[in-house]
Amino acid sequence: MATAVAALPMAAALTVGSAAPLAPPLGACSGPDCPATWPSPPHNGDFPGRDASINVFTGGDYTVNGRAAEAEGKVVTLGDLTIDKSQGGGAFNMGVVGVGSRVVPPNGSDFVTVGGNVDVRTGNQILIGGSDSHGPAFGNLRYAGTLTGTVSIDPTGQAIQDPDAAAPYQAVLTQIEEVSACVAKATATGTVTVTSSEATFAGDGTSMKQVFNVTQNLGSATQQIGLVFANIPAGATVVVNMLGAAPIINTYTGTGLPGDQTTEMRSRLMWNFPTSTNAQILGSAQFQGSVMAGNVGGTTTIAQPGMNGRVYLAGNLIQTGNGGYEIHSYPFDGDLPDCVVTPSPTPTPTSPSPTSPSPTPTSPSPTSPTPTSPSPTPTSPSPTSPTVSPTTPAPSSSSPAPTGPTTHPTGHRPTGHRPTSHLPAPGSSTGGGGELPSTGAGNGPLVFGLAGVGLLGLGGLAVLAARRRGRHS
Repeated sequence: MATAVAALPMAAALTVGSAAPLAPPLGACSGPDCPATWPSPPHNGDFPGRDASINVFTGGDYTVNGRAAEAEGKVVTLGDLTIDKSQGGGAFNMGVVGVGSRVVPPNGSDFVTVGGNVDVRTGNQILIGGSDSHGPAFGNLRYAGTLTGTVSIDPTGQAIQDPDAAAPYQAVLTQIEEVSACVAKATATGTVTVTSSEATFAGDGTSMKQVFNVTQNLGSATQQIGLVFANIPAGATVVVNMLGAAPIINTYTGTGLPGDQTTEMRSRLMWNFPTSTNAQILGSAQFQGSVMAGNVGGTTTIAQPGMNGRVYLAGNLIQTGNGGYEIHSYPFDGDLPDCVVTPSPTPTPTSPSPTSPSPTPTSPSPTSPTPTSPSPTPTSPSPTSPTVSPTTPAPSSSSPAPTGPTTHPTGHRPTGHRPTSHLPAPGSSTGGGGELPSTGAGNGPLVFGLAGVGLLGLGGLAVLAARRRGRHS
């Protein structure tokens, strides 16, 4: 007697569950010295705290051009980092900035991690580190490939060549892809009305996860519009899914000042670009909220005087602008939609059916022995110890010369900055100082269950158990 098993297909449906925060090292501030409050730009005072979480992540390349000036907080790019400020060259501050939240990474940590090459073009330089009235903020540049050009690092930070520099962050790329895709599946709770001058996001007034799905541009490449949110409960997480291949946000909305609507929403506001190949965030504001883009083949261009929130991209980042444009370090503390897998019901085996005895062959069929091939044991290469590039004292550079940004200028060089690690490529120029940045108008992870059941064999039943990734809190 043989047991016949009904081989029913098992379909796993991806559905949106409740909510979850982003898992470290993404999202909220981490470490023992997180500030109780985050000053709004323009802030150029003492460091209010330290943050070990990633503020800027790119799964592809990070390119700085135009007159972009600064990227605050911990920066990780799995691809190449290129500094090519074609409009006059100058300095680009990383980790510590002159004006922003002034919440910096912990001393001695990697302020900047690059999985590819670091290319600082002639006439440009990277400045890493700074100080306030209480002392220095210093950290490392860790890179996997080559370094060309001028990098100045405050002591005792170093430039460290490490072929495994990006290895700890590969899982972060997967996390961003999955979270972005999940958030895009959430059902809208509100409506968006877009005119030639304004976009109004009208919530339902009750949900603590307000979701807006936008299928058109908010402004155009040449025209800015205002952004207004209405009927949003206090403390609600707000998600704006920018759907489409080439979405544009071009706005003047956002000051960063207390009392401004988007300032109050900043730590719980997420702009999600799940499938875009070419997204643009343009305008003349201190843009509030975090940005996520889930397409590894996509490129996001940011050209706002201030970007105040996390920037998490599976693909490439171009930071540009015609003034001293900056990315500032601010956390994302919201609860995003949480995806789970709902499997189909477990199939029930059919009743046993009798079988007729097989006739006995008159002569046995010869069988050939099954050859066994040896299974080679793979070996993993031994990790290469990081090579620490010693830093050589360099004369203090002069303060960056002011420029004429399109919005209110503020100093962008960190207070008391004294570069000491001077790493020029052969034949390259050390470049001059940077320009003053513009600050505009003043200023749990995803749970994906992966389930499937395969029903195998005559005479037996094998069930592969569904697996569900754990949820962080």
